[in-house]
Amino acid sequence: MEIEQRIEREKQFHDRRYGDGNQRKQQVGKFYSITGSITKAYKEKVLANSKNSEAIEYGCGEGSYAVKIAKSNAKKVTGIDISPVALENARKQAELANVEGNIDFKIANAEHLELEFDSNSQDLIFGSGILHHLDLDLAVESIVQTLKPDGKAIFLEPLGHNFLINLYRRLTPNIRSEDEHPLLSKDLKAIASNFQQSKVSYFYLTSLGASLIAGKPGFKLLFNICNFIDSILLKIPGIKQQAWMVLIELEQPIK
Repeated sequence: MEIEQRIEREKQFHDRRYGDGNQRKQQVGKFYSITGSITKAYKEKVLANSKNSEAIEYGCGEGSYAVKIAKSNAKKVTGIDISPVALENARKQAELANVEGNIDFKIANAEHLELEFDSNSQDLIFGSGILHHLDLDLAVESIVQTLKPDGKAIFLEPLGHNFLINLYRRLTPNIRSEDEHPLLSKDLKAIASNFQQSKVSYFYLTSLGASLIAGKPGFKLLFNICNFIDSILLKIPGIKQQAWMVLIELEQPIK
């Protein structure tokens, strides 16, 4: 019963979010003004691994890449979400882009892909800001089962170690779902243990402070300085876990 209630809470949250995201954008937009580097890296990884692939995108609302890879080089891409509002937005994007035939959108539970997809059927599974809304054990088990033996998974996710970031999260509960849980180091290790190859890249520590003056004089200079500092700090064990976001690359699921 609790599982069904959690899923329903998530569905309602994302329906509201994609129905009218203005409040969220006003509150967090300045922080996301610095995320160009991880967004670019995520996009490049997804596009590079989608050629002639059958792929699933977790969460296909705002920022969806399903249309992009369907229009470029994917054999078949399916965007899934639990929010009907998000799916409708994605379908409109596909129509505007004149993409059809090799793209589909469906309501589906990302923790149980086996209900919609055959085992060993997908070359690529990817998503941005999705895993931390899910039961990780169920989601990863489902990903492993659905990917082909040489399949890949790519995810962009927030981390949950930094005290200041967590304080801000606690102060802004209205723009977050009740059940979301930014990933911890133990979660990253648990995810990686299900794949023969894994890589985690860390983004944004001191540079997050530069976002406070986004759009103002001196922002670009401060951001570049902070990025240089981050390039050093985020290579140090014990410090890199304090980053805001990670890019997770996974290959060859262990069946």
